[in-house]
Amino acid sequence: MEPKFWLERWEGNQIGFHQAEHNPHLVEYWQTLEVNEGAKVFVPLCGKSLDMRWLESRGHSVVGVELSQLAVEDYFEGADNVEKDRVDSFVSYRCNQTQIYQGDFFDLTDSLLEDVDAVFDRAALIALPPEMRTRYVEHMLGIVPVGCRILLITLEYDQARVSGPPHAVLRDEVEGLFRPRCDIDYVDSILTPELPPKFQQGGVGEASESIYVITKRY
Repeated sequence: MEPKFWLERWEGNQIGFHQAEHNPHLVEYWQTLEVNEGAKVFVPLCGKSLDMRWLESRGHSVVGVELSQLAVEDYFEGADNVEKDRVDSFVSYRCNQTQIYQGDFFDLTDSLLEDVDAVFDRAALIALPPEMRTRYVEHMLGIVPVGCRILLITLEYDQARVSGPPHAVLRDEVEGLFRPRCDIDYVDSILTPELPPKFQQGGVGEASESIYVITKRY
């Protein structure tokens, strides 16, 4: 899946993946990570997610990465104290306790995330097709510190009936992607209350979200 695909989605306002409220699983399960107030949280492929505002309201500093300049500027719209700088291959936007690197996730280096304590991934892994997910996880584990904890939310449904994104990522795949470098705790699985229109059109009558706490060991 090429970057052009996502840029065109943002430019055409085809952003059904954007949630208009905080993610309820973030609110319910964040405490399971047991990270301190003030800890820095990384949100990959963050878009203009309101989850970053929730994390900031909890006392965390937040760092995100997002390909679309439009998404980043939408997130900071109305703020009058946004600092904008060039950092490596990124344009960095910073306001209050949140910094977003506008650019390609795969260009991130460990020096940019060296003080990150936790990761929240609700929409990154499931946005990627199977052939990109291994690369994504390998890069993630290469740039976050040892001991970093990840709250991962995946989606499970009959992928044979409808194509992603969002893609189905099953428990066996999560295990295969993150072991042996991580400890993986399966927390819960919850039926999704609403399905995207294309799921209903494709005959997918049920989907569930699975929640994991993953800790990088090395």
